[in-house]
Order: sequence, then structure tokens, then C-alpha cells
Amino acid sequence: MTRPRRLRAGPSAPPLALPLVLLLLVVVLAACTGGGTRGTEGAAGASAGSAAPSDVTGVIMVASGRDVTGKNGIRQQLIDAWNLREQRKNSGFEARLVELSGSADEQRSQLLGALQSRSAAYDVVNLDVTWVPEFATAGLIEPLPRDLVDNPDIIPSVAGTAWWDGKVYAVPFNSDVGLLYYRRDHLKRAGVERPDLDADLTWNKLRGLVEALDAQPARPDTYEKGWTTQLAAYEGRTVNAVEAFASAVPGLELVDENGRYTGDVDELTDGIAELRRRTETAYTLQDAHSSDEGASLSDFVEGRTAFLRHWPSEYRTLYRTFSEEQLGVAPLPGRAVLGGQNLAVTGVSQRKGKAAELIRFLTGKESERCLLEAGFAATRISAYEGDAAGKRCTAVGPGPSASPTGEGADPVPRDGGGRPAYARDILLPALRNAVQRPRTPLYGAFTQTFIARLGPLHGDDMPSDEDLAEQLDKALRKALPH
Repeated sequence: MTRPRRLRAGPSAPPLALPLVLLLLVVVLAACTGGGTRGTEGAAGASAGSAAPSDVTGVIMVASGRDVTGKNGIRQQLIDAWNLREQRKNSGFEARLVELSGSADEQRSQLLGALQSRSAAYDVVNLDVTWVPEFATAGLIEPLPRDLVDNPDIIPSVAGTAWWDGKVYAVPFNSDVGLLYYRRDHLKRAGVERPDLDADLTWNKLRGLVEALDAQPARPDTYEKGWTTQLAAYEGRTVNAVEAFASAVPGLELVDENGRYTGDVDELTDGIAELRRRTETAYTLQDAHSSDEGASLSDFVEGRTAFLRHWPSEYRTLYRTFSEEQLGVAPLPGRAVLGGQNLAVTGVSQRKGKAAELIRFLTGKESERCLLEAGFAATRISAYEGDAAGKRCTAVGPGPSASPTGEGADPVPRDGGGRPAYARDILLPALRNAVQRPRTPLYGAFTQTFIARLGPLHGDDMPSDEDLAEQLDKALRKALPH
């Protein structure tokens, strides 16, 4: 994605007339007393992330989806660390994490309803990266200081998720990207000399590995097909489709920077053909077409497949079941979709300045290193790079010698600095190379169109790639401005 364009300074203005000078003085005085209108960067940005004079002391409510690191997970630990710092300063502020229930779609609906009706006093919301344009356009979140994101330490692809309409509306908290998990022991059994896959893996090579596995008479009894992914009628289908489309048509974004649909039938035909190749029945577990994240993970753990497309959060989960000799992880062949969550200050907050200060702490270098060690994909390059010695998580105390859920010894392979062993050489490059899903305030309409129109791809009465592309193009033109 292209970096948002900076605002350019215009030509010098002519001398101001006296009435205009007086009017400007009135506006300035109003702003100084807290009665001014919101500026380009909003109230949260007025003091670059420090509490504004008008902030009301008390509890800063942070609404978020489930923490994948478990009960009392790293997000809660970071908030506890910030609270301890505020207690020592006797500031009168405290942050409280509220975890929303349900699926991502249900959480989006909850947040939209709460902020639009002002029925919940959330100060900070943790948004899926695809929701930022929608919440910003609706005026539900505030512009933030640009320096929170305009920072070379933040992975550029990840930083792009924070902008909308030339302004920063959110700050990347934790990222996400599609990865390929695989069974090393299965590959060895199939005679693969180098069972450690790398960035040179292509879908053609992957199909070749599946064919080698299928040809082995001594493969495990549980094994059925080469790989599985998430193709049920929900966001997982859209993610897999966007990855295929972006791999087949380099540079394809489907919408422009204003959210207008820019695709055409030829591009969609190429993307659909690639998606069909990736999911054909000769290589793909049949259950993948009705699988979400949980179902596909279970199928892989049960040994029904040798390859799994999934997210970094399952790295810890899988190493509770498999050893390093059994399990490997590699970048997904082709382009992978960027996921993750960003923190934003709500328009209804009475503590916008302090809320922005909390976000600055939660997304800072020390916090991002802690998020990485706990199992999230960090948003900052510094979390992955540098000398391992002395770089452990310090914001919440010692690094994870045990699971944050209290499940015993930490099963994750780690480097000398406590980072997950795959973080620097696999996860970071995957994040840098990732593509975003279309950025539009009407993302819900886009993904529902993709989900519905791509449903017949492997049905009993399959249309041709060209026919399906024409149907999809027509539906997208109806759902989105163009």
C-alpha cells in the first residue's frame, strides 16, 4: 500500500484584515479555555499524548476482543504496568480492560452500537485493522498525533493500517499475517531431503510436496489431504481470496485511497483462477470449505493434513502438541494478508489526552517487545532486531518462563533473547511483505460480497472463472462506489 500523502503547505497568505485578526484571537482564546473546535489532530493530539487540562480523572475504559495469550494475558499485564506507574504519580487515572465476547463481526457490531448510542463509556477501542476507515468516517474515533505512527521503527505495511483520509486515526497494537505451518516428520517420511521450508517456497513446489506425500504408502492412517485453510462463509474466505488475488495480480488493491472500487473482470478472473488452483480437491482437505480457524487447526493437529495456513497466534498452541522435530513454520507462498488490531481514542471519551498517553505506552518499544515474547506479532522492527542480550521484555517484568495462562513450562522455541525462534527470520519478513485487504468505510459490504459470490467456486454447479468474475465485478460495483 502506498504511504498516505502528507499535507502540502500552500502559497503565502496575504496580510490579514483587522476583523479576521480579531476573529482568530477569539478562536485561540476559546481553544485555550477548552471551548474550541476540534483541530486536525483532535483533542487527543493537542498535547502529543499527554493529559489535556480538560481531561476528567478516573477510569479509562479500554474495549477489546479476546487476548489470545489467555487469562491475565499480556494486554492486561501491560495495562497493569501502566496503572502502577500512574499510581506512583498519584495522577488520578486508571485503565481498565473490558474484553468483548463473540466473533469479530459481533464485536464490531457491539462497538458500533455502543459508540453511536453513547451507551458505553469506552475511551479506547481496539479495532480490527479493516474497521479503521469505517469508524473514522462515522466520527466515532478521534484523529491522533502523527508521530504515534509516522515512525521508522513501525513496520511500514503495518503503519499503513492506521491512516485514513490523510490523518492518523489509530495506532498499531499487535499485527498478524498468514503463515504456513507444516509437519517436518511427514516430509522426512516422504523422502524430502530438506524438510525446513523457506521463503523460496511457491504454490507449485507446495503441490509437488503434497504429491510426494500422497505417493507414500506408509503415510499416517490419519492423513487425508495435503493442506487445509479457512474457506467457510466468513472472513476467512475473504482473506484466502485476497491472498490469491494479490499473488496472481501484483499491485492489485481493488479499491483506491478513497474507497472506490477500481477492479475489472480480467483482474478478477486471474484472481479466481489462482484461488481455484490453491483449493482444488486434489490437494485440499474437503472440510476446509466449511472450516474456520478453530476447525482447520484441529484438523492439522489430528494429522489429517501436513500443511496449514494460519496466524502467528497459533505458534504457541501448536508447540504444546508438537516438537521442533515434528513442526515447522514458513512464510505463506505468494502474498499473505495483513491482520491485527489498532488502538483508537473514541469521540465520546472525556479523557482523550490521557487515553492517547495510554496508547503511546501500550504501543511503545518496550510494550511491543513484550507482546512479541507473549505470542503476538509485534508492530515495531526493534522488537525483532538487535542484539539478543539485554533486550528481554521489561515493561511487565521477567520474560515468559511459563505460559501466561499458568499452564506450565513455556513450550515455545526461543532465541537467546527470549523471542519466538521464528520471529526475526520468518515473521518479520512476512509482515513486511504482507498486503492489506481493501481499505474502505464499506468494508463490511465488500467482504460480504466476496464471501457470497465466491461460494460457488467449488460447488456442484461450478461456473467458469470468467462467469464468476463477471458476477463478482457486478456485485462489487453495486456494493461500493466506483
